[in-house]
Amino acid sequence: MRTKNVDIPMKHLIIPICFAFVLLSCKGDAKASFSDIKNDTLEDVEQSTDSIAVVEEPVKKTSKQIKEELQANGFKVFDYIDEKTQDTILMQQYFIAFLKTGPIKGQNEEEAALLQEEHLAHLTKMYELGYADISGPFDDEGDIRGITIYNVPTKKMADSLANADPMVKAGRLEIEIHSWWAGKGFPLR
Repeated sequence: MRTKNVDIPMKHLIIPICFAFVLLSCKGDAKASFSDIKNDTLEDVEQSTDSIAVVEEPVKKTSKQIKEELQANGFKVFDYIDEKTQDTILMQQYFIAFLKTGPIKGQNEEEAALLQEEHLAHLTKMYELGYADISGPFDDEGDIRGITIYNVPTKKMADSLANADPMVKAGRLEIEIHSWWAGKGFPLR
């Protein structure tokens, strides 16, 4: 019987040689004890927990719980079953304030700019306090200059908040408020 001459490619020898070299080179290093590793790890964990904020998942409320909470706070709501999805849709009354062109336009450019700055600060405050859900201007030159959707229980409250706007107080804008119903929790798309 004849034996074959087998040539082993060089690339197949390189990997085992490198592996052996790595093993032999690590042999002389000092080894840490299990207790050293355990203590170091515990210290790292303790340090990192000092700087990590615990994030709790928000409590998911049922439509019934949301409805009861809104009603307890004076909001008008109703619900119905969506025939297609069989989901309970909760409707809430909101108030849309239409900001219309006011009768007083006599402010100079500097005064008008300051009023605009105060107007935007007012709208930002309404949003941050949770009274307004969305505000924005219209880009045409019509009499209705913008809207704010107030998330408050009464028209009187929405009217009071809208009329506290510095632009309204100065007469550059007037307010017209209408109640409006929308599905609770439905985002803009």
